[in-house]
Amino acid sequence: MDFALTDDQAQIKDAIARICARFDDAYWLKRDREGGFPTDFYDALAAEGWLGICTKEAQGGAGLGVTEASIMMREIAESGAGLSGASAVHINIFGLKPVDVFGTEEQKDRMIRPMAEGRAKACFGVTEPNTGLNTTQLKLRAEKRGDRYVVNGQKVWISTAQVADNILLLARTTPLDEVKNPTEGLSLFYTPFDRERIKVNEIEKMGRKAVDSNELFFEDFEIPEADRIGEEGKGFRYILDGMNPERILIAAEAVGLGFAALRKATAYARERIVFNRPIGRNQAIQHPLAQKYAALEAAWWVTMKAAWEYDNGMPCGASANMAKYLAGEAGFDACQQAVMTHGGFGYAREYHVERYLRESLIPRIAPVSPQLALCFIAERVLGLPKSY
Repeated sequence: MDFALTDDQAQIKDAIARICARFDDAYWLKRDREGGFPTDFYDALAAEGWLGICTKEAQGGAGLGVTEASIMMREIAESGAGLSGASAVHINIFGLKPVDVFGTEEQKDRMIRPMAEGRAKACFGVTEPNTGLNTTQLKLRAEKRGDRYVVNGQKVWISTAQVADNILLLARTTPLDEVKNPTEGLSLFYTPFDRERIKVNEIEKMGRKAVDSNELFFEDFEIPEADRIGEEGKGFRYILDGMNPERILIAAEAVGLGFAALRKATAYARERIVFNRPIGRNQAIQHPLAQKYAALEAAWWVTMKAAWEYDNGMPCGASANMAKYLAGEAGFDACQQAVMTHGGFGYAREYHVERYLRESLIPRIAPVSPQLALCFIAERVLGLPKSY
């Protein structure tokens, strides 16, 4: 069992670090204050081909695995870019996995290549106001009319919709009361984002201002049949192919953010003098930081295990959910401890750790709550009865 990065993986880590070094704390603080998509950061990663790290070479990517993508996403978050930087490129890494697995060759080339090359941005339209995590109850309706689908309804918490060129959309093509199983009757589409038929309202939120979150209102939005992925009514099964990679990458980002916070906290603890000695000499400062470091390391290796399982075609649902849970908690705890280590200065924006703390709530909440991750482990690993 070898825990060391391969030479190629170490080179990926170093290459991403060099790009991120061009976007310092001042850059991300400005993005946090003013908002606005970090296009120059996105373009810098695209220019060197990193947006297609998991995309097959046939579609213009590097053909690497989720393991390498996790190393990349941790490095982005750990650089100080946090979830703002990671979320700007997150969907490029895993978002079109259902197209890769279930799309036609024509669709793969038409849809995936522009994403891998950074020529197109996309958003992922699943969540709705009244269904939350109960995806089988989605109500956004896509009605078949000839060779097109006409879509009406709402989505919510859709990231990057302000800048998206396309949308990966899950919609109900057969009413819920007409299917035997609620997982049936949902169809998946990847299609241009028509702003004349989709009204986009940005949601003001506590963190990650650089990457927008939105409510979407669809009114007679038309999708060509050629933009449906796979069979009609099988969309729920298709999006499952992207869920485990998403959990793994979110876990990697949470770990990176936690380590960024610890770096700030330990530097401050070495420099801050109180009662004629650095506060880092006090065990009340040392021990909590050491505990957070240990928790982040543990979460990272569960994340790597999940990525390894996925890349080797093994069942990885349990590991992916454990990684998401452990990393979400460890990242949040580390960011909170970084604020406490700074004392009052931790509340000041110029020290950055309050921004990290605000962003650390994202991988705790999304893409599923910690409670649902625990439910998965309880049911699928421990064999306990379903609780919901």
